[in-house]
Parts: sequence; C-alpha cells; structure tokens
Amino acid sequence: MSPPAQPLAASLVQSVDWLAISPPTIVAVVGLAVLVADLFVTEHRKPLLGWTSVAGLAAATLMLLPLLDGDRSTFCLTGDATVCSYTADRFALVIQFLVLGGALLAALLSVTALKDARKELPEGEYWFLLLSSAAGAALLPASRDLATLIVALEVASLPAFALVGLRYGDRKSSEAALKFFLSSVTATAVSLMGISFVYASTGTLYLTQVADRIQNVDGQLHTLAQTGVVLTLIGFAFKTAAVPFHFWVPDTYVGAPLPIAAYLSVIGKAVGFSGLILVTVVALPSYADVWGPALAALAALTMTVGNVGALRQQATRAYSAVRLLAWSSVGQAGYLLVPIAAAAYSGDAEKSIGSTVAYALMYGAVNLGAFAVAALVGRTKSLNRVSDYRGLYASSPLSALLLAFFLLCLAGLPPGIIGLFAKVTVFSAAVDAGLGWLAVIMAVNVVIALFYYLQWTALLFRAPEGEPEKHRVPAPLTAAIALTGVLGIALSGAPQLVLRFTDTALF
Repeated sequence: MSPPAQPLAASLVQSVDWLAISPPTIVAVVGLAVLVADLFVTEHRKPLLGWTSVAGLAAATLMLLPLLDGDRSTFCLTGDATVCSYTADRFALVIQFLVLGGALLAALLSVTALKDARKELPEGEYWFLLLSSAAGAALLPASRDLATLIVALEVASLPAFALVGLRYGDRKSSEAALKFFLSSVTATAVSLMGISFVYASTGTLYLTQVADRIQNVDGQLHTLAQTGVVLTLIGFAFKTAAVPFHFWVPDTYVGAPLPIAAYLSVIGKAVGFSGLILVTVVALPSYADVWGPALAALAALTMTVGNVGALRQQATRAYSAVRLLAWSSVGQAGYLLVPIAAAAYSGDAEKSIGSTVAYALMYGAVNLGAFAVAALVGRTKSLNRVSDYRGLYASSPLSALLLAFFLLCLAGLPPGIIGLFAKVTVFSAAVDAGLGWLAVIMAVNVVIALFYYLQWTALLFRAPEGEPEKHRVPAPLTAAIALTGVLGIALSGAPQLVLRFTDTALF
C-alpha cells in the first residue's frame, strides 16, 4: 500500500530562520511601533520617538554579530534547499553593516535636525519613513531572487521620496522630491520590464537559476533575453546615479533635510550598487560581454561628469557646500563602478567585487562625517555655502580638523590613508582586469578632485572674516561626528582590515 500523498499545503510550508532575517525585521518592527506610538505621545515627548529609532537601528546592527559564523539562508524551495530567496552571506552582512550603520548615523543627525526644525518636520512620520527605508535597504543585499530584489529596492526608495519633500511649505523641498520621484519611478519601470523579459526567457526569478538557464535560452527568445539584460542594467544605473541618469542628485540633496541628503549619499548608493552586483555578477555572469563594457563606459562618464560638476561650484553660491558634496558623490559613484566593470574581465570576480565593497565602506564613513560637519555649520549658516567654512578652525578647531581629514580621505591623500588605500584597490582592480584606459581616466579624475577638495580644506584654516562664530555642538551631532572620525582614523591606521573583511567568501 503506497503512503498517502503529502498535502500540497504541507509541501509549501517553509521554515523561517528568524536570526538570519532579524536585522531588517527589527528595523521594520521598530518603525511600525514608532508610527503607532506617535498617535499617543504628547508633543513635548516626541523626541522619545527619535531615541527609540536610534536604539532600534543600533540593535539591528548588533544582530549582525551572531550571523558572522557562517552563511544562513531561508525562504528556500522545498525541493531544493540551495535555491533561496534570502541569504545572509558575507556580502549581505557587509552591506547590511554599511546600511544600518549609515542609517544610525543619519538618525543621530536627524535628532538635532528635527529639534532645530521647529515643527516644520513631523517627527512621527519622519522616523517611520526613515526606518521603513532602512529596512528595505537592509533587505536588498540578502535578496536572492528578482522579485524580492525589486520589492526591497522599492521599500528603500518610496519612503525616501516622502522624506525629501516632508518639510512643510518648502517649495525647494517639494521640487526636489518630485525630481527624485520621477527619475526613480522611471528606473523602476525600466527595471521591471527588463526583469519580466528575463523571467519570460528563463522561467525563474531565482538569481542562481537565472545564471544557469539564461545560457541555454531557446534561439527564438535570445533577443528577448538580451533586451531584458540591457533594460535591467539601465534601471539600476538610475538607482546608482550613474551619468546620464544623475540629473536628480544635486537638487534632491539641496532640497532634502541635510540628514536625508547624507542618508541618500551613502545608503542610497549602497542599495543601488549591491543590487547591481547581484544582477550582474550573480544572475548574469554569462552576459559579461554586455554589461562589462557598458559599466566601464558608465564608470568613466560618471566620474568625469561628477568631478567636473564639483569643480565648477562657486564658493559663494547658496548651498554650494551641499552641491559640492552631491557632485562629489556622483564622481565617487564612478569609482565604485570600476571594480564591478572589472569583474566582467577578471578571472576573479569576487576579488573585484571586494574592491567595490571596501571602497563603499570607506566612502560611507567619511562622507557621512563630512555631512555631519556640514550639518553643524548649517545650524548657524542656513545657506551652507563653501565660503561659510572660512576660518572654521578658529571657532571650532576639532570640527575643522575632522572635516579636513574627511575631505583628504575622499581625495585619497595622507593622512586620509583609508581613502588612498581604497583608491589604490579600485585602481588595481581595473589594471588587473586589463582596463588600462579606465585606470588612466580614473587617475586623471583623482587629480581633478584634488583641486576642489584641497581648496575647501585650505579655506578651513584661513583667517575668518569678522569675529569667529562659536558653534555649539548638541550631543547627538557630537556623537555622529565622533563616530565617523574615530572610524576613519582607525581604518587609516590599519587599512588592510577593510580588504581582509571584504575579501573573504563574498558569495
């Protein structure tokens, strides 16, 4: 007598590894708790919502530690435990550390910004949107199927639109949010169309299965598969702010609250680049001859346009400091694209991707630090011009020294050893992959960037015009500046730790 057939419902039941999914889950749960609590908390107790959010992000970051002992996967196919929707491997954990740590620092900046906003920003909605976006950003690097990848990408992006335009009655903020929304929606539409073509060609959404099946697509579907690959790459190029899809960046950073501009400059890029890595290196390695040259050309174009845009900023123009950091972030995106392009030509794609991740960690720490000092200066100089930083050393020596250090890290000059180390790592990835022409373009761009970074650095130590204005630093802002400073200095003392951390079994 044959055994009774297993009920269909039982065959679909999957075990959930709650420890593996705990970092994004904690952030999402705290976000919901903050939204509900906002209905009952009195006005003078609203700051508690901010500190609850900071605690939730800190707890989520700490939950990465138990996951370091080995790869963990969940939401797997019942017939094949190796095909899963969520995998907490080394790559996912490193990007989650960058995302959650960056969101934590942005939250610390936000505590002060909300207090200074004098009710122009609704606190409950602000913290809910920030935590929702951070939850999606933490989910994305662990996503291992295209559906989860797109859902995570949109959960990270949609709250960010609202955060950019959340300030009451601010036309500049509303325009920035609209530009950001339209560009991101276009990117999503293009990505979804590309992914639908890939699914139609392969019959699967799981990245590893796509990689296997897309190599043997039926001849009649070959053009459809190629079109899907190209459209998917274009969609992610929007998300990474690669040229020519970068037009929304300067106005969005200027119109957004400064902590949100800092958040987008680091977490937004981490989301875009991790998604791009998963789609290219994991799902589409057989199409390296398509995405490799495309990403190399995008890298060259992006770093050049970004650095020239930063170079053209006038020191006396309103919000020129934020605009310079915005254009600088476009240039830095070009450097981040170089190792991903190199992975298409290199025999060791994992090492190339390790260079991108290492650079992203360096960039995240020092760029958030630069935004933290910009937030400090912006408390007394609302127009936040580069010229407003003249003589900062006379009024706030430690802040000036740290900003100089952050700018030198971004430029790749000592004592910012971690910046130099990261640029050499990216440069080496291009040379090892045979992309000498791209390495030359990168070297030229590094020289261009030196001019505007050093010009801003020198301004910090010039004699101030008039009486130096003392800057009172609130505790949350002090903590953000101190954390980024300590991290940057520690990594400059032992830069090899970053590469060692990112070079071990990324996939």
